[in-house]
Amino acid sequence: MASAQVTGTTAQRPRARGGARAHGRARDWAEIQERMLVPLYQAVYERLEVGAATSLLGLGCRSGLSLLLAAERGAQVAGEELDTELRELAQGRRLRVSHPGHRDRSSGPFPRTAYSLVTLFELWQAPFLRPPGEPERSVALAARLALTGGQVVLAGWGPPERCESAVVLDVARRRAAPSSGCDPFALSTPGALEALLTGAGLRPAGGGRVNCPFAYPDLESAVRGMLSTGVYEAAIDDSGAALVEKELEEALHPFVQPDASVRMANLFRYVVAEKVR
Repeated sequence: MASAQVTGTTAQRPRARGGARAHGRARDWAEIQERMLVPLYQAVYERLEVGAATSLLGLGCRSGLSLLLAAERGAQVAGEELDTELRELAQGRRLRVSHPGHRDRSSGPFPRTAYSLVTLFELWQAPFLRPPGEPERSVALAARLALTGGQVVLAGWGPPERCESAVVLDVARRRAAPSSGCDPFALSTPGALEALLTGAGLRPAGGGRVNCPFAYPDLESAVRGMLSTGVYEAAIDDSGAALVEKELEEALHPFVQPDASVRMANLFRYVVAEKVR
């Protein structure tokens, strides 16, 4: 069985204009950022009693830590990830992760054509929020890939006032053109996740809120971790990496602790829905 230990990779990160690292931040996600969401993954798996009877598909699974944690509980897991570097990192962890456009429908127990649990943990990421209509399409896909009687889980940020990272994420909004930016809190309003699920023909069946503090050993790691979310890519394209990184550091300064570490308290929310037909 694969281990949930975070490991490095030899994949190279492309360089952006001027030599700044504006794109290809897959390694920073895998080594710094994804572990911040472990409380969310574990809370969902505990609630749904994920184990040997579970067949799980992670849509937009990035470098695959959520899949590893499910596999450690005995689940049979597979994932889909659009980003090439993130997908290669997940595959380097011996996970079965494919490109969404090349869904494997081969015979055998895995990969399968339908799953007892489909997760969209990263619905707040830029690829799911841009272009308009993408959240609806992603949730509709999750519904199609769930077995009848199976479950779909959506997750996202809680209310901005309960998330200290909100002021840091606001840099992405301020430095992106209105037509190209995205709002990570677009789905944090009451009923937004439930509306996506019911619109896809699913029946919401409860959910929960989970504290996911973002903690980093130093300011540099915090900047790299936040940039790896993908939320800032439009801002970097529109305003330049140097300016975005400078403003990101300034926004993070209030959260620097006496030992130089950085810590932000955040609340995430998830909703579980059932596929009844």
